[in-house]
Parts: sequence; C-alpha cells; structure tokens
Amino acid sequence: MDEQTTEPSEGIGESAARAARDLRVVVSRLRRRIREVAEDDELTPPQVSALTLVAKHGAATASSLATAEGVRPQSMATTLAALDRQGLIRRSPDPDDGRRQLVTLTDAGRLRVEGDRQAREEWLARALQDRYTEDERRTVLEGLALLERLTQP
Repeated sequence: MDEQTTEPSEGIGESAARAARDLRVVVSRLRRRIREVAEDDELTPPQVSALTLVAKHGAATASSLATAEGVRPQSMATTLAALDRQGLIRRSPDPDDGRRQLVTLTDAGRLRVEGDRQAREEWLARALQDRYTEDERRTVLEGLALLERLTQP
C-alpha cells in the first residue's frame, strides 16, 4: 500500500496523519544528510555509531553496546576491534567483573567525535542561515518548540 494513500487510523484526523507521515520523512532525510556531512572513508557507519554511543554513555561493555545498537555481540566485537586498531577506543578490565572489559574513548576518539559533531552543527547552522530568512528561522524555532512536546512522557 502506498504511504501517501494510507487512510488514518480511527480517531486520528487527516491532518495529524499527514503531519506524522511528513515529519517522519523529513526527519529521516535530515538525519541522513547531517550524517553525511562528517562522514569519511576511514570509518564505517557501524564504527561511527559505536564511537558515538561510547561518547554519549561513557564506559560500556561490548555486550551492552551490542544490545544498544541491536547487533550481535560478534558484530560489535568486529566493530570495536577496528576502532581499537585505529586508536579511537581503549579497553580496560571492568572493576566489578575482571572477566569483562570496559570500552572508553581515547583522546583521539574523543577528538574525532567532537570534530564530527562540530562539523554537523556548523553545516546545519550554515544551511539555516543560507536557505531561510530571519522570519523563516523564527518559524522553524516555533515549530521546534511545538515538536518538543512530542518528547515529553
């Protein structure tokens, strides 16, 4: 069934269904575009994702990273081995369980994540500056304030 012709569920108005559909599409496209900004050929998407996850959550085990990413532990082990070879992560014994290792970022890994984040933020700010008028940027900010309600429980 074509997304554009899907009827809204009972109790959901046409405008709400359309807004949900359009928002999902735009957010997906924007997210993909923002990801492209800092990408290079050195790291694979799973490596970038794992690196970002460690940066966001701090020290973690390979199994907890695999669970968070929804991948098999063996896949995460391969990803982490590549990051380790590039000097972006370090592994150290878990103080609570010496059989496990905790993964953390090295200084190079932290710089990589921060550089990628800065590049994405600068691209987005420049795109908003170049493609929108001041009034349109205010409208975007108003819309974002409304969308913030969706993040609340």
